[in-house]
Amino acid sequence: MHDRRGNNRWMLAEAVRLAAQRPDVVGAVSRVYVELQREIDARRPICSASGRCCRFEEFGHRLFVTTMELAAFVAQLPEEERAVWDGTGCPFQVNKLCTVHTIRPFGCRMFFCDATSTLWQNEQYERFHTELKRLHGEMGVPYHYVEWREALRQLGLAHGGVGGVSSALTTKPGKW
Repeated sequence: MHDRRGNNRWMLAEAVRLAAQRPDVVGAVSRVYVELQREIDARRPICSASGRCCRFEEFGHRLFVTTMELAAFVAQLPEEERAVWDGTGCPFQVNKLCTVHTIRPFGCRMFFCDATSTLWQNEQYERFHTELKRLHGEMGVPYHYVEWREALRQLGLAHGGVGGVSSALTTKPGKW
């Protein structure tokens, strides 16, 4: 019997592994993030560093990522990065702070608890997601759009569930 879900996991992992080895892919994502930061800086949303944005269940949202974002993340994730994860929120949030802040995905960069940010967040999300999707086609990277924590699980970068199970984060594509 053909396991479509297993095949999709392999396809995502392989696409990320190959793209993470390409400096042009990592560079393209970085350029999108720089342009996004200009837009954020122009609007000056309030961030109180409460960590609510990373506690998905509590705040009522989910984060999705693309293949190229995952590839850029994997390529830049420090070898020694480890997390203890109970299966809720983001495995990279420790004491209300993001341990991967400089390499966080697009959705994390866009989300602010500031209620005045909602309209421009939605507009900018659509704009920059469209650009990321276009880059996938232009650069020949298979496009996947996956929930963040599920993607981390599929890539073997996060394990665990309720109860404080430790994750085994590995970063080098060859270790998947």
